Amino acid sequence: MFLLCLLAGCSICWFNTVCFVLCIKNFPSKSNRPLALALTVSFNGASAAFYNLAATAMNPSSSALYLLLNAFIPLFTSLVALIPILRQPTLDTLPPDAVKRDQFIFIILNFLAVITGIYLLLLHPVSTKAARFLFSGAIFLLLLPLGIPGIVYARNWFDQKIYSRFRMEGSSFILIDHDDLELHRGLLSRDNSLRNGSLCSVDGDESVKGISRQESTESNGRCCKTVIEKDQLIMLGEEHKARMLVRRLDFWLYYLAYFCGGTIGLVYSNNLGQIAESLGQYSKTELLITLYSSLSFFGRLLSAVPDLIRTRFYFARTGWLAIALLPTPIAFFLLAVTSSQMALQAGTALIGLSSGFIFAAAISITSELFGPNSVGVNHNILITNIPLGSLLYGVLAAIVYDANAGSGLGAVTDMVCMGRKCYFYTFVWWGGISILGLAFSVLLFLRTRPAYGRFEQNRLSTLLY
Repeated sequence: MFLLCLLAGCSICWFNTVCFVLCIKNFPSKSNRPLALALTVSFNGASAAFYNLAATAMNPSSSALYLLLNAFIPLFTSLVALIPILRQPTLDTLPPDAVKRDQFIFIILNFLAVITGIYLLLLHPVSTKAARFLFSGAIFLLLLPLGIPGIVYARNWFDQKIYSRFRMEGSSFILIDHDDLELHRGLLSRDNSLRNGSLCSVDGDESVKGISRQESTESNGRCCKTVIEKDQLIMLGEEHKARMLVRRLDFWLYYLAYFCGGTIGLVYSNNLGQIAESLGQYSKTELLITLYSSLSFFGRLLSAVPDLIRTRFYFARTGWLAIALLPTPIAFFLLAVTSSQMALQAGTALIGLSSGFIFAAAISITSELFGPNSVGVNHNILITNIPLGSLLYGVLAAIVYDANAGSGLGAVTDMVCMGRKCYFYTFVWWGGISILGLAFSVLLFLRTRPAYGRFEQNRLSTLLY
């Protein structure tokens, strides 16, 4: 059994890595790549609900059916997707019209993903007949995105064959595209901000000096200044091989932020059943798992929002990572303060939203900081913190749980610890560790902010000229 679980875990890691690499290679545009990755990762959170719905619709009494679906559905979908993947040429660059078209498609896909997520995660069948009806609707929603390329090509054909015949040539009117106007206004506002000194200078040395002056005035000593300035990234997308990666301070800050943030949320979800049982809410376990999965799904989708709003508001992706880590310590300290049903649901929702955002955003951050061509190896090195964190945080929770059960702080019933004390110190420890992860993410943001600022200035300069 252990060997089978090991093989299944290895196959999942391999499958995820191949999907990430394919997204990065087939979406060379830096503006569309995070959107593709967010969609890919987000449906991982909804797949369990789909398999559960399929098993309920076919034979709810069979536990083996669930395993068979998990074995054959990925194999079948992979074989179907293999032909278009092999026929798809690798593109280094895309024309601006193609990038804009892809952004429009991704907006539609995100909208459909939200509808699919709500459908799968919030609608629960009460009978086998209802499960079959809901399962048919789920298949329709999952297959619906396959028709979007046809809609796009039909619209292009209409523009070229039909609309072009009625278009007035040589008109004396000046037609201004609304999107171009908004972009122009955004660029003008950013230009004014540059003149006022709110953004980094295009020149790399001046940007680093400006950040250095700001940090030196905010800190009382030279220690913080040295930590922030030492071995900073000069530019985004620079390729890092494994040996170079492990020598980077930015990588270890990133590693520890993930270790103390996203991984601890995953460990919480793995212990959710026992946590609910110790708090006397075992009957709400299914609701809590659904709540965590739902918010994790939408958190993964939210990781694409920074790319959708970047023309109006630009912020370094490492800064978004720090913001996404903020709900985790709040949730753990809320769970430590009170054990009410509302607090447990609110804490679970916050942790699911935070961890989902981190899981999806981490792939884009790895690609941007350490190079897109090496992301397969580099991201697998990063996520080695997941088994390590699962072991360490799980042992910590087990020690606290057994100590409270054995010392009489919680009531022992059939070797099960019941009461708030069973996980009180675990929540306090996890909250403190997540605050440490938040500190690491803020430090990573301060160190990488100049590189993101230079990248954005180069992008705006390219659009202007």
